[in-house]
Amino acid sequence: MKDVKTPCIGICSTTSLGDRVCRGCKRYAEEVIHWNGYDSGAKNAVLARIERLNIQILETRFSISAPDRLQAGLRRLRIPCNPQQSPWCWLHNLLKKGVEEIDDLDSFGVRLLPEYADRDLFELSIQIEEELLQLAEAHFDRYIAPVRRNAAEVVP
Repeated sequence: MKDVKTPCIGICSTTSLGDRVCRGCKRYAEEVIHWNGYDSGAKNAVLARIERLNIQILETRFSISAPDRLQAGLRRLRIPCNPQQSPWCWLHNLLKKGVEEIDDLDSFGVRLLPEYADRDLFELSIQIEEELLQLAEAHFDRYIAPVRRNAAEVVP
């Protein structure tokens, strides 16, 4: 079986700044640190969570008509594009690392939905990033933190 690739995009704030959620890939600090020790099932679960968060935010603002053009554009800009992740994750990488390089979003096979067509892409990317971090933090607080607290209470 093929190894599951890291979703890292080269902006790690968990190791450099001590953030609980990475500002780049949206993994939790523990997931970044222990990634190489995870089996493929655990890695795929992390990727699935990240993908759900990206889809939840991005599909309300964009449509992706040509994933192949998006992938080619990411390669051209040398932005990581994990083929094991969905095009929504690729779009997040583009907005996170290459938004200032975008002259024509359509050249990437992506369009803003009509209700966002008049928005500045850079400002919109900042708003999206804030929302993604809030969602990731909320998920951590609801599902991860209680498990850790319960495990700590069990240990004598």
